[in-house]
Amino acid sequence: MNDQLQKFMFEHAGVRGELVELPNTWHEILSHQNYPPAVRTILGELLAASALLSANLKFNGTMVMQIHGDGPVRLLVVECDAELRLRATAKLAPEAVIADDARLCDLVHQHGQGRFVITLDPNDKLPGQQAYQGIVPLDGDSIATIIENYMMRSEQLDTRLWLAADQHMSRGLLLQKLPKTGGSEAQVEDETEAWNRAVMLASTVKQDELLSVDIQTLMTRLFWEETLRVFEPLHPQFHCNCTREKVGNMLKMLGQDEIQAAVLELNKLDINCDFCGKHYSFDQVDCTQLFSAETLLDGLQVPSLSKH
Repeated sequence: MNDQLQKFMFEHAGVRGELVELPNTWHEILSHQNYPPAVRTILGELLAASALLSANLKFNGTMVMQIHGDGPVRLLVVECDAELRLRATAKLAPEAVIADDARLCDLVHQHGQGRFVITLDPNDKLPGQQAYQGIVPLDGDSIATIIENYMMRSEQLDTRLWLAADQHMSRGLLLQKLPKTGGSEAQVEDETEAWNRAVMLASTVKQDELLSVDIQTLMTRLFWEETLRVFEPLHPQFHCNCTREKVGNMLKMLGQDEIQAAVLELNKLDINCDFCGKHYSFDQVDCTQLFSAETLLDGLQVPSLSKH
């Protein structure tokens, strides 16, 4: 089975939809980490949601979705670029013990301090331009609800998501009500009715269906009475853009004194990429060269945080 994202439109209804399945990307992500089942589920759901939202962006850059947690899960990160190339990772608190049936709020919002962050980082930044960043408190008891609330608050777009993930599959369904284009009161009522009907039909999907039934069958099963316009499928894939240069630049940001002290104690610094598991090693000579050469920080600006 290949990774696939299928876009479709409800004819004459002002509703667009997408279905995504990411078996290969998800397998690649899980091959580098051993997450507890509850963490695996929410990271897989965030992965599917990232692909679904990115596919609707007319944006030449990378969308980064993050959940900063105050419980046993400290961070969830998914990145998706304009070509639907994805990577994801999660960071747990030291010695975290996580029950298989742990709820999202227990994992990332234990003390009410969890945050949801979306960053849009353009590839073709103008001089001095920062990445756009929206930060909101975690509002919802599931990944789907958190993102739905964010989209309504920040974009004023009615959005519904159905997400599922297990050890084999990350899958999702998105419906979005298109912005109103004016019209009579009757037309507005028709659009609202069409939206409510689409949501009602999609809400009949069960978790096991979402995980096991292929996209074409699921789309037919849910919306067999509707007239759909179906587009050519897109093909997301796993991709990690880590490089030795970027790792070196991150070390430089820690400062020369700290890096030199660490390498004197350990003889060398061994660093593994959290996203793809690739190994990088820096010895005394490597670390000395980091601070003796004039190099640029490649895209590692830290943007100012802004409430959204």
